[in-house]
Amino acid sequence: MPDHCHCLWALYPVALAQGGHKPCVQAFGADQFDEQDLRECEAKSSFFNWWYFSMNLGTIMALLVLCYIQDNLSWGLGFGIPCIVMCLALITFLLGTRTYRFRVRSDERNPFVRIGRVFLNATTQTAISKEEEARGILPYQSSEQFKFLNKALLAPDGSKEYGKVCTVTEIEEAKAVLRLVPIWTTCLGYAIVSPQSSTFFTEQGLTMDRSITSSLQIPAASLQSLIAIGIVVFIPLYDRILVPIARAMSKKPSGMSMLSRIGTGIVLSVLSMIIAALVERERLKTVAEYGLVDKANATVPMSVWWLLPQYLLFGIADVFTMVGLQEFFYDQVQNELKSIGPALYLSIFGIGNFLSSFLISVVEKATSGPGRDGWFSDNFNRTHVDYFYWLLAGISASAFAVYLYTAKSYIYNRRNTL
Repeated sequence: MPDHCHCLWALYPVALAQGGHKPCVQAFGADQFDEQDLRECEAKSSFFNWWYFSMNLGTIMALLVLCYIQDNLSWGLGFGIPCIVMCLALITFLLGTRTYRFRVRSDERNPFVRIGRVFLNATTQTAISKEEEARGILPYQSSEQFKFLNKALLAPDGSKEYGKVCTVTEIEEAKAVLRLVPIWTTCLGYAIVSPQSSTFFTEQGLTMDRSITSSLQIPAASLQSLIAIGIVVFIPLYDRILVPIARAMSKKPSGMSMLSRIGTGIVLSVLSMIIAALVERERLKTVAEYGLVDKANATVPMSVWWLLPQYLLFGIADVFTMVGLQEFFYDQVQNELKSIGPALYLSIFGIGNFLSSFLISVVEKATSGPGRDGWFSDNFNRTHVDYFYWLLAGISASAFAVYLYTAKSYIYNRRNTL
């Protein structure tokens, strides 16, 4: 078997571990806070900030320390150190077993079965007439949103024995899940933009002057650390300065609402795309001025630090949107589905990556042809990635407009949610 096949097989356990670890670790960590205690409620909001801070601090250390060890000392040592660190982390986690809080399930039935039964009954039962609603037959506790689900209150035989099949609580749980769909969908615009920082941004940097000194250059791939650095620098400022100010103004433990935080990050990602488009236009102008259009391997006499604003804005946008989405989906699902909340947030970016690849394929086919250069090319100096950045900015801005509408009409799952 070729060596690269062995490498691919080695990645499967990592993917499996990440699939179980990432959604659950955030949910389990947030479960340690009492939502009924004001101080712990404030601390829980900060938990998501510092969890993301720690993740990116680890990324920076991996890029700066482990990459150096692997390139200059030993690949075995480079993999051995993370293995030892993970073992120590596992031991530390197990030592705290007796102190952890665990949620008590209020209903022993599978939550997926409960919610699925609501949708099934609602689609198979007859409608509740307006006369019945006017007479007060429909329980007053049921919310007005997604009223078609209220049909699940009917008994299987069509009688008016409300609550015999599905309770009002179960219907409200189903409505809470359904309310997440518009938010999930409108955040895909942000997720489509997100992959560009590890693809086209890196290709931009590869063509530019990356010299720090006459003998030292920044590796193009290491430019990704600028996003992590921006996150690590901004999170303490956000959590210790901006949140207390917002908390004093809004009288809310979290400072700003989760949906406001997510929206702020989406706006910043649009600005990042606009800046990236302007920088790329300037790069292409420099390429033309120096006659480097057909010299794919030539270094464009333009400092790589021109890319710094778009990288840093990406990082700051992540502090708002990524962390906001983590907290939002954790907070808005039922207690029994807390680990599913972070999985829903991760699925946004999984689908977003597929959509980004699909969009690139469509654009490439639409803009290229016989004797005509498209927006993308093997020679990056002949591309028009700036056009693609403008397209992404437009898509993200359009998604944000829809997001504003859905966020404005969104009804939070719990009354104590801020």
